[in-house]
Amino acid sequence: MTPGRVPILMYHAVAADPNDATRTLSVTPEAFAEQMAVLADRRLTPLTTADLATRWRSGRPLPERPVLITFDDGYEGVHRHALPALAKHGFPATLFVTTGWIRGAHDTGGALDTMLDWPQVRELADGGVEIGGHSHTHPQLDQLGGARLHAELTRCRDITADELGTPLASFAYPYGYSNRRVRGAVREHGFAQAVAVGNSLAHRAQGPYALRRVTVRRGTDTAEFERLVEGRAIGRTFARDRALTKGYAMVRGTRRLRRPA
Repeated sequence: MTPGRVPILMYHAVAADPNDATRTLSVTPEAFAEQMAVLADRRLTPLTTADLATRWRSGRPLPERPVLITFDDGYEGVHRHALPALAKHGFPATLFVTTGWIRGAHDTGGALDTMLDWPQVRELADGGVEIGGHSHTHPQLDQLGGARLHAELTRCRDITADELGTPLASFAYPYGYSNRRVRGAVREHGFAQAVAVGNSLAHRAQGPYALRRVTVRRGTDTAEFERLVEGRAIGRTFARDRALTKGYAMVRGTRRLRRPA
C-alpha cells in the first residue's frame, strides 16, 4: 500500500437476496464476513471517517495500514449482517443515512429496499459505527437550487442529531456527485468532512470534502478485494467507471447551467 494513501471501502446493501434495484451494489453476508476476515488477516486497521479526517487535519499519524469501511443509504442488512461481522473483529465503520428512507416518523418513501429503523441505527452507533449524513431524500445535490439543497442538508443533519442525541461530523454525497457549491453548502451546514466515490485511494491532498472511495460490488471476488485494500490495480479495475464519471460530470455541469433560475 502506498504510504499516505488510504482505501475507503464503499458498501451499500448486505443481503442474501436483494431486489433488482440494489443487487449490483450489494454483497452477500458471506462475502462481507470473508472480506472482514481478509482485513484482519492482513492486519489492516479500520478507522471511522471522522477519525481519518481529524488525523489528517491535526497532523496526527495514521496507523501503519489504515482502511475505512463505509455504508451508504441505510439498508437493514447493515444491522442484521454487517454489524456482527464488524463486532467479531472489533472494527469501527461509518454509516451514511438517508433520513427520509429510514423507517419511522421521518420516512418520506422512495427507498430502494428494506431499510433500517431508528432503533437499529442507534444500536449501530452504540456498536462503534459512526453515523453520518447522506441527505434526506437522496437527490442529485448538484442539480438542486439553493433552497432545496439547504433543506436536504438541514433535515438530514437535524433529524439524525435529534434521533441520536449527537451532532453529525461526516457526510457522503448521494451518487457521489458534488461540485464546489455543494461542497461549500455541506461545510456551511456543519459537516467537518465528506466522501465522494472516485474509485481511487484517498489522500490528504484531496481535501476533507472530496475524499475518494472504492466501490465494493456483488461481483467483487476475494482476489479483487485483496487488490483493492492493497491499492493495487485500482486504475485498471475501475477504468471504465472513471471514464463514464468524467463524461457525465461534463453533461451534468451543462445541464445545471441551462436550467432556468
